[in-house]
Parts: sequence; C-alpha cells; structure tokens
Amino acid sequence: MDYLSEIEGKQAHDPMFLEKMKESSSSSSSCLCVPGPVIVGAGPSGLATAACLKEKGVPSVILERSNCIASLWQLKTYDRLRLHLPKQFCELPLMGFPTGFPTYPSKQQFVDYLEAYARKFDIKPRFNETVSQAEYDPTLGFWRVTSVGVKGKEMEYVCRWLVVATGENAEAMMPETEGMGEFSGDIRHTSLYKSGEEFRGKRVLVVGCGNSGMEVCLDLCNHNARPSLVVRDTVHVLPQEMLGTSTFGLSMWLLKWFPLRLVDRFLLIVSWLMLGDTSRFGLARPHLGPLQLKNLSGKTPVLDVGTLAKIKSGDIKVRPSIKSLKRHAVEFVNGTTENFDAIILATGYKSNVPSWLKEKVMFSEKDGYPRRPFPNGWKGEYGLYAVGFTKRGLLGTSMDAIRIAEDIQRCWKEEAKHRLAFTNSLLHQSSSL
Repeated sequence: MDYLSEIEGKQAHDPMFLEKMKESSSSSSSCLCVPGPVIVGAGPSGLATAACLKEKGVPSVILERSNCIASLWQLKTYDRLRLHLPKQFCELPLMGFPTGFPTYPSKQQFVDYLEAYARKFDIKPRFNETVSQAEYDPTLGFWRVTSVGVKGKEMEYVCRWLVVATGENAEAMMPETEGMGEFSGDIRHTSLYKSGEEFRGKRVLVVGCGNSGMEVCLDLCNHNARPSLVVRDTVHVLPQEMLGTSTFGLSMWLLKWFPLRLVDRFLLIVSWLMLGDTSRFGLARPHLGPLQLKNLSGKTPVLDVGTLAKIKSGDIKVRPSIKSLKRHAVEFVNGTTENFDAIILATGYKSNVPSWLKEKVMFSEKDGYPRRPFPNGWKGEYGLYAVGFTKRGLLGTSMDAIRIAEDIQRCWKEEAKHRLAFTNSLLHQSSSL
C-alpha cells in the first residue's frame, strides 16, 4: 500500500495541505512518508509490535535513540541480572525461547533471544535517531514525527499510525536528597551499576528495596562489600518459588480457580512459613495483598533470590529513609548517622513520553502513562497506540503488541479496499469515455 498516492490526492484538492508540505520541505530536515506505522523504541515492546505487524503483512519503521536493540538490557543492567519470572511468561509473540535455555534466562541469554527475534522477522530499526517531537497534524490527517541523528541532522516521518514503545523504563529516576552535592563518595543509579567487584571492601548504601535493590545488595555481598539497604516503604517479599514451582506461575494458575483475595492469603501464608516474619528484619508488609497491590498500583512484589538470608544473617543492614547527606556520611530520619563510601540508587525508572509526544488525551502529562488502565490503555485517537505501559512486564507487552497489530491490520485492509474500489471506478470511467 502506497500512501504517496493519498498525499498526492490531498495536494491536488487541499491548498492548506500544500502549504504544510512546503513548510516541511523548506526546513532543514528531510521528510519521509511511511506507508505503515512508525514505532518509537526498539526494546522488547517495539520488536514485538513490529513482528506482529510483519506477520500480518503490515510494514513498519522503528526509530531507536540508542545504537542497539533493547538498550536498557544491553547497556543499563547489572551483570548478574536474570529474568525474575520463568521464561514461558517472558516470551514475545510468535517465537519462544530456545529449549536449552534455563527456567530463568540470564541477561545475555535474553539479549541473544531478542537479537534472534529481530533476525527472524527481519526487523531493522533506524538506530541513533532520537525522537524530539511527535504531533498529529489534523490538516494532513497524519502524524509528523521528528527525529535527531547523532550529528544533529533532523528527519521528519509522516505516517498514518504512531506506536509509542518507549515503555515504563525510559529514564532513570534520581531522587533529590538534601546534601547530595556535598557527599564526597560515588553516587550512581543502578543503570550505571555493573558488578560489586569495584566496591569490594567498601561500605555501600543501596536506596530502594525493589527487585533491583535487593539483588544489587546480594551482588555486593557476594563481592565482599558491606551493603546497607534503605527501606522507605512497606514491601511484599515472596520466595521466587514455592511448592516446587515458580511463585508467579502458581499464582496465575490459582487465579483461574479462586478469587484474588484467597490467592493473596495463600501466598502470604506460604511466604510466612518459608521466610518467616519479614517485619522483624525491617521489611514490613503492606496492608493489601501482593496481587491486589499489584493490580491497584502496579507495585511488584520482591521475588527473593537469596537477599533475605543475608539480611537475617546481618550481612546486609536495613536502614530507614535518608534525611540528608554529609561529606562522608548519611543521616537517617531516625537520627542516626553512618559513614559510607558509595550510594547506589535503586530508585527505578520513569516514562519520558511527555517530553516528546505533543498529545494530552491518551497519555498523562504527569507520569507519561496511558490514562486508561489496563487492559484498555493500548489505543488512543487518530492512530495512536501504546505498548509496554501495562505494569505487567513482558506478558503485558505481548498482549498489547498483538492487539495493536490486529487493529492496524484491520484499518490497513479497509483502506486497501477503498483504494481498490476508487481505482476500479476511475478505470471504469476512463473506459466508458
């Protein structure tokens, strides 16, 4: 399907359209008309959507600001990282993991899987193109997407559909803390942390007790560092496996038969039997159950891979929230002060959509997430879509990608029929002359 013919038709009948195109051509940027959707982001979300579209005969263009696919996984994750969920819950559509992969693939194995996925579906993103702006142009009836290359060259893409696949983890969240500029030690986000080797023998404070914070603490312990963990809020810690199977898989199976509150109660009872009372170690549980809390807030329970044992043994110290930083020390809200050599911020990531998407209906300007909750946040107006914003990991990503591809294919086929009918009408008229 060629949208150039549609644009030519608009040029012939719409003088405002012609003026718009003149404005584009007179600017310093080049312009490319894309027949299918433009996908922003070449992480798992963008790859999954492109593959589902290709399988349905719809071409797409992926724009990626980095120089590789899955840049978060390849460039901003620590070495010991593994998938926290079993591989069957992390597969992208249309292609499973190799049979030889373990239940919880390593970071490199997951990257290898994504590379093979891109090769299988012949997905070739346009790398080193940072989208600076995307806006729907009602005069054209198309989206106009502007990207900036490594040398500052601008490129404009004109497309019928725009898929936002930059996801929940586009930018690191850096909390503002009093005295941060005064602290003389190393302060870094987990996106810059690779291994505990460089912190051997050092006193390290890890801020944040999610899965990343817990695992970084364990990694530091295994490299003979002396970590402490700031726990700022309540947290559910569950064993990664219970009753001989993955906790996540067991939960999904139980939810087929029992209401959520009963499954939550079961998970907490088994966790208490296996892990004990975590509040004794400074890890108080929320009032809501783990699954209910996940559904309401998106907050994921911690799946313990050995960190809790280190906390119980005293190898990892639990500390309250930070009040302020000094030159060599940290003051906590309980009034105590301790010296540290480094601080690791396991404070998560955020969406960057509001910084480049000029749209206020589908996406919230506050947090950059779709305003409509799962499972209805994947589709907006005028051909705008979102993938990877479900707060449900790769399973949610796959569900979004499939829905988006089906919806775009339906529009693609309908417009192809209209164009064919229009062409046949013209041929009929010309033959009757």
